[in-house]
Amino acid sequence: MALTLSKQQTISLEKTAGSALTSISLGLGWDPVKAGFFGKLTGGGGAIDLDASCILLDSNLKPIDLVWFRQLKSQDGSIKHSGDNRTGDGDGDDETIHVDLQRLPAAVQFLVFTVNSFTGQTFEKVENAYCRIVNAGNNSELARFNLSEKGGHTGIVMASLSRQNGGWEFKAIGKTTNGRTADDLVNLAVQALR
Repeated sequence: MALTLSKQQTISLEKTAGSALTSISLGLGWDPVKAGFFGKLTGGGGAIDLDASCILLDSNLKPIDLVWFRQLKSQDGSIKHSGDNRTGDGDGDDETIHVDLQRLPAAVQFLVFTVNSFTGQTFEKVENAYCRIVNAGNNSELARFNLSEKGGHTGIVMASLSRQNGGWEFKAIGKTTNGRTADDLVNLAVQALR
């Protein structure tokens, strides 16, 4: 059974999975806030375009690469993005980032996962947002972090993966920001790891 994490909580993915991991997926899901009659009159509801991204950092927290809707795979091919979902409609993950941990270059120490609203819609218009880590080997969910914080922010540094003693640790971060692209969130992602 998957663990539901709180902000700043860290788990060992191998211990949670019960074995070494070869590949994982980070799934991001969300729904637009449902607008009632008065909400529709005032412009509430409608499609929400959130973007999941992955920032690759070395041991000195220097950016190595960035996977996002403008670059759907890492330069080495170890990380692949499912593509841009511009509505949040439907059940399950709206965007997914697949990580082949065995192909990840040794220089990559940290993966930081972010979400932002490219169109500038705030998280006041988002509900049921979450990120989750899935063992891609058997499709079992290992951990989930609910992004339930409402507000006028347009981005969140969601979580990180870090190499620890030959394995991987997943940390729920949940740091809000007003960045609209993954480029805007790189410095905040580095700060969240310090």
